[in-house]
Amino acid sequence: MAPNEKEWSKSEKEIARKAYRAAYNRECKAISDNVRKMAAEIENSTDLWRLHTYLTEKRKETDERYDYRYSVLRSVFGRLLHEGWIKQEDLSGISEDKLQEIFAIAEFYARV
Repeated sequence: MAPNEKEWSKSEKEIARKAYRAAYNRECKAISDNVRKMAAEIENSTDLWRLHTYLTEKRKETDERYDYRYSVLRSVFGRLLHEGWIKQEDLSGISEDKLQEIFAIAEFYARV
């Protein structure tokens, strides 16, 4: 177990797992909604392959974005918070020091 992994209490791990799933589900729903819209507008092969490219890109992006290792989870949450996939209330119950780090990371993403 990596040193950072020991820092998460059992209750924090449960909160983190729920927040992580909520963010992932929100993003998947947004992708799904967009896919439905794109599919309804397919008129030719170019439109079809545009949908394929979109799905491929989204798969790569989500695979990169969602990493549930406790050693990187604060960074993941900071990015998800900045991007709007996770809500501050989803993190309620996580220790103040972790929340401050998550908020600082979200602010960093806002600046870059």
